[in-house]
Amino acid sequence: MPTALITGGTTGIGRATAELLHARGYQVAVTGQNPDSLARARSELPGDVLVVRSDGRVLSDTDALMSAVSARFGSLDLLFLNAGIFRPAPVTEVTEESFDEHADLNFKGQYFTLQKALPLMNDGGSIVLTVGIGSRRGSPGATVGAATRGALLAMLPSLALELAPRRIRVNAVSPGATDTPLLDKLGVPGSGRDAMRSRIPFERFGSSQEVAEAVAFLASDAAGYITGQDIAVAGGYGLGA
Repeated sequence: MPTALITGGTTGIGRATAELLHARGYQVAVTGQNPDSLARARSELPGDVLVVRSDGRVLSDTDALMSAVSARFGSLDLLFLNAGIFRPAPVTEVTEESFDEHADLNFKGQYFTLQKALPLMNDGGSIVLTVGIGSRRGSPGATVGAATRGALLAMLPSLALELAPRRIRVNAVSPGATDTPLLDKLGVPGSGRDAMRSRIPFERFGSSQEVAEAVAFLASDAAGYITGQDIAVAGGYGLGA
């Protein structure tokens, strides 16, 4: 039975991916920090899904996470590095605290989670990074969020080459505007959402399930000859001149 660890897996895209993979026969572990979302995940996800409170910014948490995953599963076939934050602000208003918070979770936390998970990864396994279309297509207020997520994209080719001898494939998914709890947290008004939709050729937001399907594909044997690639799941956003 294949195994998967999903960081940031208690809500949104991570939660949808956990549900999809479990339905397809995976043993699944998810992480989160928010007590409410952790409680909901424990009560609503299937009982054999391992739900772990873990802060990616705290390396001792990551060590404990890997110990829990090793004890439950023994090894991993998929590592989905999905945890992250996005708190938009104009560059003139970004504080050092906010900058460090983004960098510590979006890049440093994911980097060391990957490093510490590698001893558990089976040869021929798959690593998927959540990056986001904003790292390639500009948006006012997104400088820090885009840069810290984009750091994952910058390391993608080197990581794919480094892990190729073990046949571990490393790819990324870049969601566009997706209907998740994060979109609600950003407090975008109705007029703002209409403006966002008008820039998407499909004229709608994506769903968490659609991104989850892309992750499941990259984890599958059907993607066995794909590595070092970033798949945009964005309804065609950014294609126009």
